[in-house]
Amino acid sequence: MTKGLLLVVAFAFSASLAHAQSDYPSRPGRIVIGFGAGAAADTPARLLAQKFGQSLGQQFVIENRPGAGSNLAAEHVARAPKDGYTLFMGTAANTINATISPNLTFDFAKDFAPIALVASVPNVLVAHPSLGVDNLKDLIALAKQKPEQINYGSSGVATTTHLAGELINVMAGVKLVHVPYQGSAQAMNDVLAGRIDLLFTPASAAMQHVEKGSLKAIAVTQLNRAGIAPNIPTMSEAGLAGYDIGLWFGLLAPAGTPREIVDKLARAANEALKQDDVRSTLKTAGLDPLGSSPDEFARYIASEIAKGARVAEAAGLKK
Repeated sequence: MTKGLLLVVAFAFSASLAHAQSDYPSRPGRIVIGFGAGAAADTPARLLAQKFGQSLGQQFVIENRPGAGSNLAAEHVARAPKDGYTLFMGTAANTINATISPNLTFDFAKDFAPIALVASVPNVLVAHPSLGVDNLKDLIALAKQKPEQINYGSSGVATTTHLAGELINVMAGVKLVHVPYQGSAQAMNDVLAGRIDLLFTPASAAMQHVEKGSLKAIAVTQLNRAGIAPNIPTMSEAGLAGYDIGLWFGLLAPAGTPREIVDKLARAANEALKQDDVRSTLKTAGLDPLGSSPDEFARYIASEIAKGARVAEAAGLKK
């Protein structure tokens, strides 16, 4: 093939690619979720899919691919065509897995193009009244007096609620003892009964018990106060400056997806997250709406992986 013909072919390919990007989306797409139908990730994903249909003019369907802590779905999307038609609703589980799972066949930080942070589930630390603490300062002081005598429940090993306690241990220099549960229902029953001292749990599940006085709210685990519990201080406000850990959801595409497409999706996602009906639905489900640029989301993922590695190592979970 002559040099001139090569240039013609290259120009034609570039023109075709540019047209495909400017015409995007020209057919239906899908948003893949790494958990079963009805999981917390479903709500933000379905809201975005609905709004994308309106703003982008093409239907986006939800595809649930549960398994391996969402690793199966993540691997599927990482290997999908880089054309913007297969997206992934990532969660904090993915940055945790990136730290503690030794046999992943993909790199979460490198094999995805972040689009936008979508929402978070505000978690809160609650205490049984018999523990006798009213705030984080009191809890840390008591934990230093009684090392390895105060325990906390979580929804399972290597979950965000597990690492939330380990992050207190790291930042405050204490030793709270982890008690893992298979889900949050039994853990809530046990903290209400006083069988465990503390519990990290979604604020939406705890507030009714806090309002009745059955539990004492200590602090919210994210940097921002929870929309459902605006009067509860954050861990950072309460004394552990910079403390931030929780469950989040964010939209991603396979790495290599054209930036024009990523930016178009980011604009559509952020516009949707500003709409009153979307915000109301998320808040009713116990989620706080977020929003970000692709670059902001990329920086957030990097910081989450770095923080998770530090905390997981301290907890003996690091690969």
